[in-house]
Amino acid sequence: MSTVGTRLHVVSGKGGTGKTTVAAALALALAERGRRTLLVEVEGRQGIAQLFETEALPYEERRIAIGPGGGEVFALAIDAEQALLDYLQMFYKLGGAGRALRRLGAIDFATTVAPGLRDVLLTGKACEAVRRRGPDGTGWAYDAVVMDAPPTGRITRFLGVNDEVAGLARVGPIHHQAQAVMRVLKSAETAVHLVTLLEEMPVQETADGVAELRAAELPVGAVVVNMVRPASPAAHPVPDADPGLAAALARAGLAGAGDLAGPLLAQGREHAQRLALEQAQRAELARLQLSVHELPLLADGADLAGLYRLARRLRDLEW
Repeated sequence: MSTVGTRLHVVSGKGGTGKTTVAAALALALAERGRRTLLVEVEGRQGIAQLFETEALPYEERRIAIGPGGGEVFALAIDAEQALLDYLQMFYKLGGAGRALRRLGAIDFATTVAPGLRDVLLTGKACEAVRRRGPDGTGWAYDAVVMDAPPTGRITRFLGVNDEVAGLARVGPIHHQAQAVMRVLKSAETAVHLVTLLEEMPVQETADGVAELRAAELPVGAVVVNMVRPASPAAHPVPDADPGLAAALARAGLAGAGDLAGPLLAQGREHAQRLALEQAQRAELARLQLSVHELPLLADGADLAGLYRLARRLRDLEW
């Protein structure tokens, strides 16, 4: 796996495409031969904990898995209220006063009513992990950070909110922090990967998301096509009726062969149409001029064993 230059992998996708599963599998794939990867959740759904079959993630970095190559995967569920307390302590040294504000409900109020503040805190915490040095001060604390980000429809606004903050707060620590976050998000260290299915709506939303990210000068990574069905023979036209099929079924000794032929032909036509649709969606994705990676549909669902299977597929891809 090539990861030269990229240390923050932002994974987005239309709801229902399995972006959290892909983010988790990518974190496992990046944990190779002693490498440390941090998997970050920002939506408060505890989807990562469910995938790894562990208890709910606290607001602290905790090891949750060993990658296929022997590295470690840590996870963090970012809590916006706690992140705001961290910022208040970092910039204004509030200490116990910050905790008092939380008890009074002021922290929850601020993160609820201030436009974009929650996204500023979430992106800032993830970028802090990217920039953080290890205990000896020489290497990085994490070789890679993977963010399970919001859906494609709002990913550009989510990542670009610090540009707005930097424009509003033109001086002071908040301005400098917002600029520092955007330097990470717009750098070669970052790649925004979009997860899709071979269906019209997810592919169209992926194309729209790529256009928005490029317009905002945010670095687009790869497109991951998830839940791809096993390869099938090339589709051929299926007739509306085929007397020969009914005769063949009868010779095979199937009772009610005449009644079976019609439904089998209908199923064949549906299968051929689906294959044609999938090929059309592949052509649409190719027009984006990005790396496109396909992941198979997991027959048993996205359990822990399935995650490791997907991780092994992702290890050998260019990121």
